[in-house]
Amino acid sequence: MRITRRNLIGSAAVAAAATTLPPARARAQTPTIKIGLMNDQSGVYRDVTGQTSIACARQAIEEAGNGHGFNVELITADHQNKPDIAVGIARRWIDTDQVDMLLDVPTSSVALAVSSVAREKNKVYVNASAGTAQLTGEQCSPNTIHWTFDTYMLARSTGGAMVKAGGESWFFITADYAFGQQLQKDTTRMVEGAGGKVVGSVAYPFPDTSDFSALLVQAQASGAKVLGLCNAGGDTVNSLKQANEFGVNKKMRIATLLMFITDVNAIGLDVAQGLALTESFYWDLNDRTRAFTKRVLPKTPNNYPNMNHAGAYGGALHYLKTVAAMGPADAKADGRATVAKMKSIPVDDDAFGKSRIREDGRNLVNAYLFEVKKPSESKGKWDYYKLLATTPGEEAFRPLSEGHCPFVKA
Repeated sequence: MRITRRNLIGSAAVAAAATTLPPARARAQTPTIKIGLMNDQSGVYRDVTGQTSIACARQAIEEAGNGHGFNVELITADHQNKPDIAVGIARRWIDTDQVDMLLDVPTSSVALAVSSVAREKNKVYVNASAGTAQLTGEQCSPNTIHWTFDTYMLARSTGGAMVKAGGESWFFITADYAFGQQLQKDTTRMVEGAGGKVVGSVAYPFPDTSDFSALLVQAQASGAKVLGLCNAGGDTVNSLKQANEFGVNKKMRIATLLMFITDVNAIGLDVAQGLALTESFYWDLNDRTRAFTKRVLPKTPNNYPNMNHAGAYGGALHYLKTVAAMGPADAKADGRATVAKMKSIPVDDDAFGKSRIREDGRNLVNAYLFEVKKPSESKGKWDYYKLLATTPGEEAFRPLSEGHCPFVKA
């Protein structure tokens, strides 16, 4: 094209207009809520939490949907049952990855450490699978909700049933960390309060023990009527298998103070039959639990959900309902306020039904005492439990006045 004065003037005008036009308005971005689920994916608690808890959390996200003006992202990690590793993960997630809510976290020592981080960083923390009642006791936090069970509830339900059945003398085998110690302490209080006595106990290193034979021989030699297992997951499975091998279960009644349906599946009904145990969820309890299980099983076909897994679902679902009610901006800005809002909203889901989150963060779910079926009584896959008794959530857990939670006036 031949350059003329008219061309130059026209080009200059277009350029000037382009530089003075207002910039195009940026498209508003949809906010993202980030949930960080941390549990044991390779150790003794991998089956009772692990990948099935992740699947159940994803189920909650699907049901909550992304239609409330925000997206939801789930990230996961294996804390290896070590508090220092868990604290490092939690800090990185919050400081670098902008995680808004921490979820699951088995192993009581790890759970208490993560609770401190959540409080320091003012983030939401829903624990679905640790047992220590200290999460709502003297180490409670306004940023923490304890969803599924605790040592007080287990001692009251399973331990109480054993004492009523004539088990007045006890010997404990205890995992030597916060959960096992607290479970033995709570059960001892219950046994002695009912007129029974503890004749002895032995603690073992956690998580580095797989051979329980010497401990079982010591328990049998004590003369106690009841062997109380203050452990969980793979440790409970190994204890029961070895008790069966040595015939301890023929001479003592065994109180599995924390046992899951996944443990029953691991050892089989031949060994587990007749055991009494407590869970706050059972897949075949009612129409709602069966419906939830049917929805989640395609994500975890080889492992039916236990109460830990269901807790990851229920806790995530209630949190996302709360985010929708508050708005994502407000929920992301203040974890303590979000937890307070979660406490004010009634809980209702297919895994646990209706419950209430108490001022100290304790979710008051029902405690179900089950007896493991005989092989002849089971009608099919994972049909393992007979319901013996139900303790309503308001009665199953330690009274608020006895927990000494510092920020609660009972």
